[in-house]
Amino acid sequence: MLFDHFQKIILSWQEAFGQKRTALHGLKLAIGLLCTLGRRTISRSIFFFGQQHKDWSADYCLFSRAKWDPEQLFQPILEQSLPFCKTSYLSIAFDDTKLHKTGRKIKTASYQRDPLSPAFHVNLCYGLRFLQASLLIPLYDRDSRMPPRGFPVRFQEVPAVKKPGKRATDEQRKAYLQQKKEHNLPLEFVKMLHGVRASADQAGASDRLIIATVDGSFCNRTVFQNRVSGTVIVARTRKDTRLCFPAEKPGRRVYGREKFSPHQVRSDEKIPWKEAKIFHGGAFRDIRYKEVNYVLWQSGAKTLPLRLIVVAPTPYWLSKKSCKLYRQVAYLLTTDTKLPIQDLIQEYFNRWQIEVNHRDEKDLLGVGQAQVRSDLSVPRQPAFVVAAYSALLLASVMAYGPGRTDEYEPLPKWRRNAVRPSILDLLTLLRKQYVQNQMNVSRAQLQQPQMDMIWGACA
Repeated sequence: MLFDHFQKIILSWQEAFGQKRTALHGLKLAIGLLCTLGRRTISRSIFFFGQQHKDWSADYCLFSRAKWDPEQLFQPILEQSLPFCKTSYLSIAFDDTKLHKTGRKIKTASYQRDPLSPAFHVNLCYGLRFLQASLLIPLYDRDSRMPPRGFPVRFQEVPAVKKPGKRATDEQRKAYLQQKKEHNLPLEFVKMLHGVRASADQAGASDRLIIATVDGSFCNRTVFQNRVSGTVIVARTRKDTRLCFPAEKPGRRVYGREKFSPHQVRSDEKIPWKEAKIFHGGAFRDIRYKEVNYVLWQSGAKTLPLRLIVVAPTPYWLSKKSCKLYRQVAYLLTTDTKLPIQDLIQEYFNRWQIEVNHRDEKDLLGVGQAQVRSDLSVPRQPAFVVAAYSALLLASVMAYGPGRTDEYEPLPKWRRNAVRPSILDLLTLLRKQYVQNQMNVSRAQLQQPQMDMIWGACA
């Protein structure tokens, strides 16, 4: 059953919490924050268990005072996800996301650029900024109709440095400029990549290469010059990036005199288009690409050899009667020069699953809706919900496989062609099985001598 597998995964979180009673509150809230209806607040999760007339302080203290690290919650998920990844490498997508907030007493909240604003007018939004990493599992290796899944393995707050006011002193402005150099999104990405690499080694995947797929905001000198051993970066780049070949020997010159851009490579008829079969949109499709190996990016990666990949627009139709439309060209830069290019392109196509994770987390699970403002609660409560969401995705694959089965509720008429369960399907089934089990958490699995007394106090 889905509930049984989900229960076993979250039971492995006991090591992350310092005390046994803290672990029990964590296991209870992991179920309550997923199964409750409406806004995903801590008070609603308390109502879900019918404990609104009891002392509620322990549920809030779990995030504001208890000693535990959110990264440790993702370690069991990473370890149990590795058997589903049959490739010789691990593909992990990274991206930042923003959580809208309204409270003025949250220290790390600030005004930021709204990613949903139109291209011709930049809007601002007030909220928090988080950086997420999702392990991409190629489920199409088991079923040719099944799209990949993204299992979140990191969700960390990366607040922007606040700019000093008009009356700030020169020392405050210098300190602000120094903090911007030490605390920015690219550097936080490098730190997270180090942490994910260490977690993969701890999980027994030290011999596997990590392919980190990122968007254009991480294609800069900070990321490419701070290399992490055992990792490869695949980043989307600008079409006017100035690239070159190494200078001809002999001589002291390193960079070639002639510069070119990815757009010029696309327009160059001397470089032939090649074809590859990529899984995208529910089926394997043929795409066209160009490849230029061993290029240098003087202002970015310096002397590190890169590979430029130009993916041609893929034609598509909005309906059977509509005209043929085209997507934009994808220009990719990767630090690997030896892996099969089809694998690199495939993993960049799979990166879309982290956008699916963002949509599930914010629109359907209400990550960021909890009304907390403590310095510890603000970053840890959203990470806790994302870890529970990742455990639910893993539990569904372990229980029923990657596709839909008869255990799930029937699909509505407007969604008859779905081949994999959505997060709404999983939440509906989890609530149903929870009601059937009546919070039947296995006491033997917890392996705690005072289990009867503690469980009676928390129930």
